[in-house]
Amino acid sequence: ALVSSGLLAGVLDITTTELADELAGGVLTAGPDRLTAAALAGVPQVISVGAVDMVNFGPPETVPERYRGRRFYQHNPTVTLMRTTPEEDHRIGKEIAEKASAAKGPTAILLPLRGVSAIDAEGKPFWWPEADRALFESVRNWISPTVELVELGLHVNDPAFAAACAGKLLELMKRT
Repeated sequence: ALVSSGLLAGVLDITTTELADELAGGVLTAGPDRLTAAALAGVPQVISVGAVDMVNFGPPETVPERYRGRRFYQHNPTVTLMRTTPEEDHRIGKEIAEKASAAKGPTAILLPLRGVSAIDAEGKPFWWPEADRALFESVRNWISPTVELVELGLHVNDPAFAAACAGKLLELMKRT
């Protein structure tokens, strides 16, 4: 609603985890229209893949039976995180690329090639390079030539990644 109001000059959308929840039935979905407001309004936007490696559930006993045997991380007593699979990451990457490609305004996707969440880094519980590669490859395969793709050998939580995202948004905003 805020984007649609015309009050924003740009959108920096780094953490798109709600897409994983929408796909897999997690509790923090933002609905099927996630990533569409800025695109439809023509507002310059920078998109990334922050925390799309996880689906949010409540306590362990609330996780649907069909997911038993998957990789989980107990964030706290009321939040259980489930790691997305390479197949799910492929679908999420496609969705991000397609929604970005439908944008009426300047749009860029920035990919942090060294991990997409605090627990998706080498040695961390959700580190799964094949799953991340599926996500990145899907974005590359489905993105329109009208969307700028920037791949950085950084982790999503690196200060340099944040600076690159902010710098790219400022650059896109100057174009409008």
